[in-house]
Amino acid sequence: MFEPLLTERLLLRAVQPDDVEALFQRRNDPEVAALQAWELPYAYERAERIITDAAAMPGPADGRWWMVTVTLRATGEVLGDLVMHATNELRTVEVGYALARRAWGHGYAVEALEALVAWLMESLPVTRLEGRLHPDNRASAQVLERTGFRFEGHTRLSFWLGQDNSDDWIYGMTRDDWAAWRDRPRSTPQDLRLVPITPENRHDVARLATHHSQQALVAPVLVSMADALVPDVVDGAPVEPWLRALEGDGVLVGFVMLASPTQAHPEPFLWRLLVDRLHQRRGIGSAALGLIEEQCRAWGAAGLLVSWEEGRGSPRPFYLAHGFVPTGRVVAGETEARLALR
Repeated sequence: MFEPLLTERLLLRAVQPDDVEALFQRRNDPEVAALQAWELPYAYERAERIITDAAAMPGPADGRWWMVTVTLRATGEVLGDLVMHATNELRTVEVGYALARRAWGHGYAVEALEALVAWLMESLPVTRLEGRLHPDNRASAQVLERTGFRFEGHTRLSFWLGQDNSDDWIYGMTRDDWAAWRDRPRSTPQDLRLVPITPENRHDVARLATHHSQQALVAPVLVSMADALVPDVVDGAPVEPWLRALEGDGVLVGFVMLASPTQAHPEPFLWRLLVDRLHQRRGIGSAALGLIEEQCRAWGAAGLLVSWEEGRGSPRPFYLAHGFVPTGRVVAGETEARLALR
């Protein structure tokens, strides 16, 4: 029997007959329905049937979809739903989620899914959780990533909705993945250093990785190493790569690559700053930027350049908050900014 789950702001409870109207309205919102697994218009009778079937189930059942309602603790307002499809005698569960548009942008989906994942792992014989989504649904990808799911694959033209055919992204989480995510460090490292990349640590450095949805904005370490091996030529002169790993309290947590100052390029360029997915949201990026500034000052540089892609997930707010000022230039489609060092 499923008992309500409480989080800091939310209550996850079994669906009730009076949830039909909210589900009907939510699933008929074109913005909510975009890139989801249902077509519009969404029939009231379908919403009614889903709620009736889910309300009759005490919890997840093999081979059937089950739903819980997400509400705001303070007011009881219905924000959305979480759905589950169990198979293999409850050892594999596919999860999904949909929130009303007014609830977007507050972290509710992550908070709700995180609580549900913990309940599934602790209450069922689950060996694997799974989530599938349209590759353009980056907001949904970020929800899965911020609750510990790992990107596992991109299947082409594998999902049909009516006459529309699209690709799928597949995310998964094993019990070991969940334990690693649950037990990951959360505080800022006491001792953060830029350390050389050596024959002894190079493979571990290469395994550092952002979340998959961030790779459109931050290249993987191996791509950065390839760029360093065959560096770019800028304004007629090659740049000189300077690579370091980020080590926090004795553990590799990130990667940095600069274009060091030369006669042709007197100001260094922050080429890559990557924080591993298990170590994000620990303040490592800000602390690493301080170490990078120290290195640039040691070189005698008057400024530090960086560039970023615009759009969802862009690091623009991060760099602006740390004093970088756009130069007005767009380089290779990216916004250039500069931090004055003296």
